[in-house]
Amino acid sequence: FASRYRIVDVAISNMVNNGIKSIAVYTGEKIRSTMDHLSDGKSWGLNSRFQGLFLYPPIKQNLSIERLGDIAELYSTLDFFETLREENALILDPSVIFMNNLDEAYNDFVESESDITLLYVKISDDTGEFVNTDKLHLDDDDFVNNIGINLGTEKDFNMFINSIIIKKDILIKLIKETVEKGNANSLKDAIIKNKNTLKINSFELTGLVQIVKDPKSYFNANLNLLKKENFNELFCNNGRVMTKTKDEPPTIYREFPKVENSLIANGSDIEGDVENSIIFRGVKIEKGAIVKNSIIMQKSIIRQGAVVVNSIIDKYAEIEEEVSLVGSVNQPYIVGKYGVVKKD
Repeated sequence: FASRYRIVDVAISNMVNNGIKSIAVYTGEKIRSTMDHLSDGKSWGLNSRFQGLFLYPPIKQNLSIERLGDIAELYSTLDFFETLREENALILDPSVIFMNNLDEAYNDFVESESDITLLYVKISDDTGEFVNTDKLHLDDDDFVNNIGINLGTEKDFNMFINSIIIKKDILIKLIKETVEKGNANSLKDAIIKNKNTLKINSFELTGLVQIVKDPKSYFNANLNLLKKENFNELFCNNGRVMTKTKDEPPTIYREFPKVENSLIANGSDIEGDVENSIIFRGVKIEKGAIVKNSIIMQKSIIRQGAVVVNSIIDKYAEIEEEVSLVGSVNQPYIVGKYGVVKKD
């Protein structure tokens, strides 16, 4: 993401910048890559003796509980929550990208004596980009009535961003009750099923929020950072985004390449033209090549005379000489990891 980061870097950095020192990451299926990147959390200052970063792989030992979705993952790590001294928890979805000072949201959670605070943003959606996202229904005092699905019937709506501040004892209680009763498929579902017995308020976040749910939204989330105000909102205004460091030389710009409005990481070799693009570490763009409105991931090679427009090129791919790849903004052309595209 953004030429030198992983998407998970944003969520972890957001927590660290808000003073959180104990963080559990549920790694998903591709655990090797995640563990290699996050390691012991040193890059985020999370390699302390008693607190820090805790990585949890997917559970496989109990098939009957897996149907409970993220509740099953949380139940498998109850010891993590029960042994921590903190009284409250912040839960973030890494696919929702934002950086925000959450002091005001946390103070509102404490002062309102709520059990749970759901974070949301006000969305004005003319294009249907946010259809099928979570829609928060609030009363006049901003307490939560329900969570529905946005069907695009209203242009303006409150989008729940899968970010929750919750009392730890309430979280543990919800997890145990849901496992025993088997009456919910997710933590969100469990919260709504208990809405009449819990005090659930909401807090509106302002600023840049981007959701990555498919290749198109991933493509847009990256290219949106080429707008200076969006870049500053994510990387400058609310603390820095930290990542695993990689020592490489600066990018070299050889004789007369045309480079405009792009994010280019270190270690690259640029001879061709680059416009409105995201270029990761160690990319080589040869003389006469053109890259426009595209994402080129690390160690990929764009050979002489190739043209890449509206495309996503994964790591270690090669686009050979005189090849033209042209996607669209709604459906970018995708070349997979280690892929080779030949002219014939």
